Amino acid sequence: MAERERNTRDREERDSEFVDRLVHINRVAKVVKGGRRFGFAALVVVGDQKGRVGYGHGKAREVPEAIRKATEAAKRNLIRVPLREGRTLHHDTDGRWGAGRVILRAAPAGTGIIAGGPMRAVFEALGIHDIVSKSLGSSNPYNMIRATFDALNREDSPRSVAARRGLKVSALQSRRRDVDPDAVSADA
Repeated sequence: MAERERNTRDREERDSEFVDRLVHINRVAKVVKGGRRFGFAALVVVGDQKGRVGYGHGKAREVPEAIRKATEAAKRNLIRVPLREGRTLHHDTDGRWGAGRVILRAAPAGTGIIAGGPMRAVFEALGIHDIVSKSLGSSNPYNMIRATFDALNREDSPRSVAARRGLKVSALQSRRRDVDPDAVSADA
């Protein structure tokens, strides 16, 4: 009995570290002999505000049950995103899913979250404080969320790039500083 209580308490502590954002609820009606039967589909984003985020989709006859299912699905599908100084992305990136396309740009401190609708929920759950984003194409929340996750999956930290190239992080960043921005714009 004590083992079960400890597992339950551990799960509750783990769940309490996550924040969840309800992004979208869709009501669907099925016409049957006695009238209409309503069902609900929920899209939820879950994150720990420290670089982990996930999304989930749940369907049920009642709204709270659909939200619960979506939240559980989101917790199973968490990804880790490397953040610069814990507040923004390391580099600009873009993502696609179906007809949805998003562009994510790293921003200086104090910029805030410049994003609309579903993307804002992802960034708040992720713990990003400064970002500029633009959604092009589909405004369907499912496509926007998936395109945002596609972009976030492409995000690389300088540490992982240096390891892949067999360099030190300092060597990688010194190369970046050696490039003069005026010389680059003059060549273009």
